[in-house]
Amino acid sequence: MAADHKKPQILATEVVAQSQLFKIESLDLRFSNGVERTYERMKPSGRHAVLVVPVTADGDILLIREYAAGTERYELGFPKGLIDAGESAHEAANRELKEEIGFGAHQLQPLKEVVLAPSYFSSRMTLFLAQDLYPEQLEGDEPEPLEIVRWPLSQAEELLTHLDFAEARSITALFLALKHLAK
Repeated sequence: MAADHKKPQILATEVVAQSQLFKIESLDLRFSNGVERTYERMKPSGRHAVLVVPVTADGDILLIREYAAGTERYELGFPKGLIDAGESAHEAANRELKEEIGFGAHQLQPLKEVVLAPSYFSSRMTLFLAQDLYPEQLEGDEPEPLEIVRWPLSQAEELLTHLDFAEARSITALFLALKHLAK
């Protein structure tokens, strides 16, 4: 059990860099022991995201392969995206499934809310397991058609050795989905 820590006092904040997508914010902090430090983080946008592990009635998981500018290569992972204004995480998960793989889900089980690099980002992502899929396609915002990859659920752990399956959030979601399905 963690000790109760008094949060540092924020002495000042300033946007020190910005692009079309990101704002980098500098925070001057004073910790409860009097130590002062400056931290940098992505300025919180308030928008959270979803990532979905779709499982078919035939016992396959559905992945997508799409280009990732950060790694400059095509990555294999699960459907994901931002939650739109006025949309619940469940609604966003179902919309992303329809946009990215052409299926909706009658069953969406939240697995866990995760944060990527909490020292720098505040955005949260809710991981879901999707079952009882039905065909429905919505137009997405991807610049090119996504490749859909069917992978046997019985061989899911082999994905961990697949070179293209490297995103930490997808790996986490896979483990949590397998744990949930084993119950």
